Amino acid sequence: MNKPELKPANPNFSSGPCAKRPGYSLNNLSDAPLGRSHRAKVGKSKLKLAIDLTREVLQVPADYRIGIVPGSDTGAVEMAMWSLLGARGVDMMAWESFGEGWVTDAIKQLKLKDARVIKSGYGELPDLASVNFDNDVVFTWNGTTSGVRVPNADWIPADRKGLTICDATSACFAQDMDFSKLDVVTYSWQKVLGGEGAHGMIILGPRAVERLASYTPAWPIPKIFRLTNGGKLIEGIFVGETINTPSMLCVEDYIDALQWAKTVGGLEGLIGRADANSKAIADWVAKTDWVDFLAVSANIRSNTSVCLKVVDPAITALSYDEQAAFVKSMVAALEKEGAAYDIDGYRDAPPGLRIWCGATVETADVAQLTHWLDWAFANAKAGLKA
Repeated sequence: MNKPELKPANPNFSSGPCAKRPGYSLNNLSDAPLGRSHRAKVGKSKLKLAIDLTREVLQVPADYRIGIVPGSDTGAVEMAMWSLLGARGVDMMAWESFGEGWVTDAIKQLKLKDARVIKSGYGELPDLASVNFDNDVVFTWNGTTSGVRVPNADWIPADRKGLTICDATSACFAQDMDFSKLDVVTYSWQKVLGGEGAHGMIILGPRAVERLASYTPAWPIPKIFRLTNGGKLIEGIFVGETINTPSMLCVEDYIDALQWAKTVGGLEGLIGRADANSKAIADWVAKTDWVDFLAVSANIRSNTSVCLKVVDPAITALSYDEQAAFVKSMVAALEKEGAAYDIDGYRDAPPGLRIWCGATVETADVAQLTHWLDWAFANAKAGLKA
């Protein structure tokens, strides 16, 4: 098969760190207060602006607190687990590798004896109706490594007794999330808005704040995870007084992304962009016989971390390792041509492709990529016959 004539203008389809916003330039970060303390007036004002813009763009309710925390989304999730779990039983949900990681934290690190694990394989959701909301519940909204998301929050009751702790790192800013059903929401800057790594966000609803004020875990909590002091919430965290030193350059980069988000229609515009990108993939898959989605049904299919599997019989007949090598040969060819970077499936996922379709990606680039995917597959398959 001949190479396509045109390449994506931006070949960055990594699922994290993700593509920078269209029109991005380091010159846009010239107002960053470099060399200044994050505790100085200028530093605090920038951190507070990042929080305020987050509330505006993400449409976070006024009675929910928003904090900037260390350790990316991982740090934010573990902060929530270490600080909140143990007051009652917990249902741990997993359908991909990051959910599995939170299960490990609960079972092997926190050693919670009343933890119940609800799992499913890649491409599927576990039985949402089996969740016990008398317990706390920890789950990922969008499985970044499986391309599977919960379709909505209808399965979460308003009168639940436990807390819902939601890892939403590849869902925030791209999917419609009902905050009234979520007591803790976490994400990182590096996903849908294409920010820089290492910084996480934690959003606490009133029920989570009440838990923090009324419950002290049995285990010691590292300083980096502490949300309370003397049984009271550390309110400064939620106005920009961070636990440790943030990068003010990264803060400025996040502010730039949030301000761009407002220019494309805010949350609705961001969701629309991700939907258009994933639709470009879906339209191509519908007419292409060698590929399919890893997600078993359309209603649970991610619009950001789009995961694909090769279904051509000649490839599925190969061993697992041979299938993985086949996909890697496709990925390497696309990278060599400068047509797509970093689209191999996650290391723990079944062999396949993972294409980021979040809001900072242009639909025209996704559409152009599909031609290159056909080229890479055809040539990799021809190589098997050679």
